[in-house]
Parts: sequence; structure tokens; C-alpha cells
Amino acid sequence: MNDSDKQEIVFRFALTLLVILALNFFLPRMMPGDPFSTSSSDVSGEDVVVMTEEQREYYIHYYGMDLPLHEQFVLYLSNLAHGDLGQSIYYKMPVSRVILIHFPWTLLIVLCATALSLFIGVMLGMISARNRKKGSDRLMMTVLISFAEIPSFLLGIIILLIFGVYLHLFPLAGAVTPFAHYNSIFDQAGDIAYHAALPILTLSLAQLTGVYLLTRNSLITVSTKDYIRTARAKGLGEHIVWTRHALKNALLPVVTRTGFMIGILMGGAVLVENVFSYPGIGSTLNSAVVGRDYPLIQGILLVVAVAILVCNLLVDRVYRHLDPRIGE
Repeated sequence: MNDSDKQEIVFRFALTLLVILALNFFLPRMMPGDPFSTSSSDVSGEDVVVMTEEQREYYIHYYGMDLPLHEQFVLYLSNLAHGDLGQSIYYKMPVSRVILIHFPWTLLIVLCATALSLFIGVMLGMISARNRKKGSDRLMMTVLISFAEIPSFLLGIIILLIFGVYLHLFPLAGAVTPFAHYNSIFDQAGDIAYHAALPILTLSLAQLTGVYLLTRNSLITVSTKDYIRTARAKGLGEHIVWTRHALKNALLPVVTRTGFMIGILMGGAVLVENVFSYPGIGSTLNSAVVGRDYPLIQGILLVVAVAILVCNLLVDRVYRHLDPRIGE
């Protein structure tokens, strides 16, 4: 990679980040109401009045929401340049602290779901490609495509009902057992994994079909190449031909999809975490949107966007490692 390519990547990254910052700031303010509308409403039978109009105006002035939008945006960028994400109106604490509390839980289930869907999807895709046009291939494709048609939140509800309500195999909510006392770090890790199992399963099943189909189609295309026929002509076993020669080249589009998949899983986590009452960034974002907590919405969307950008950069580096011709 030459210097001009690096400069182009930095420029695109900076431009994308600027667009994200603008969207993060202006989109929440396009929603009806403000952080104090619900709590100060005096419409009989709808909302409970907990502050007067004078108090509401005081807080709007205190948080700078009475300034013109362009001045608020400049102030937001200035604070962000100093590492200040603002103060959460809903949680009454710094946005950075709220994110540090909840984001690791989301990161845990998203990364585990990505790894699980990639591993199972690649394995099933290879099995299906090797048995192309057979009954097992058709059956596997039909089942997995059926999974893809189910929305992630509905799939989560079904999994929760089966494994949590009827079979009592997993907890219905939370990330850890309340008031649990752990004898070791392994007990704590086991409890965390026990609570995260169903959200991870839901997210991985939601993305499994895409990985499976991409791997299967890539392997079918690669299997017709000359170097695959040469490998067979050398007397190499089918297992070695498929795993060492065909799979390595077929994984290139799968690696490219990984960056997009992490972004999709981040978005899916918003719905899935609410189904399982999982205390990640998704359920926190839902509370922020309901409460019109602008600073928290901005902070969460910014952190998620930056995480996706970083993942895409890492995926690009892995892609270049797998195919050195990309860097030429």
C-alpha cells in the first residue's frame, strides 16, 4: 500500500466520521418532543406532571437546548474534541460512563455471535458445496433460508419461549444472576455465558444463512478452477483439496462480509437485547430514545459507528493478508 492509498483511507474515514457526527446530532432532534416534554406534560390522563413549565424551561436552558441548532452542533463538536460526550439526562451521569457500563455486554454477544455464525456457516457451506444437488444440500438450504425469513426479535421470542419458558434451561432475563456469590472467576464467567447463550444464539442464527450461502456459492465457483483440478491430479485427498486449497480462496468474500455482518449484528442487538432484557447498549439506546436523551443517543451511536468503522478496517487488513494482490 503506497502513501496515496493510505491518505485516501484516512480521508474517507474522516469524512465518514464527520457525516456520522452530523447524523447523530440532527436526527434525534428531528423526533417530536424533547427530554422534558413527557415529564412536564399536563394533558389529563396521559402523563404525570412532575415539573412546572418554568422548571422545564430552566432545564432546557441548562442543557443549551434553547440555542440555535448550528450553535449546539458547534458546541457538541467542541466538547467532543476535548473527549466530553456530555451528561446523560436520563441516567444523570456522564455519557462515557453509561457507555462503559453497558457497551461491553453488547460487544460480548456481538463478537461471540459473529464467531459462531462464521464457524457454523462456513462448515455447513462446505458440506453443502461438497454434496451439491443432493438431497442433503436441498434440505439444508431450505431450512437455513427459512431461518433468514424470521426477524431477529421474533426469532428471539421463539427461542426464549422454548428454552426459557417451556424447558427452563436458560434464564429469561439479565446478564448475571442477581446477588450471586462467585467462588472463582470461572464461576462468574460461566454465569455470564449462561445468561448470554440465548442472545448469542439468536443473533448468530439471524446471520447464519448469509454466511452459509456465500461460502457454498464461493466454494462451488472455486471448485471449477484449474488449481483444484491440479491438486486432485496430484493425488491429494478430497478433504485436503477442499480445506487447504478451495476453502482458503473461497473465504475472501466471507471475510469481506464480516465487517458488514458486525454492523448488522450491532443493529440487531437493539431489538434482541430488549427481548431478553439484556443490559447492553441496545436496551440502553431504547431507553435513551424513549426519554429523548440526546447526549446519550449521540454517544451510543457514535461509539457503535466508530466500532463498525474499526472492524471494517481490521477486516480490510485481514483481506489483504489472505490475498496479497490487493495491496499491490
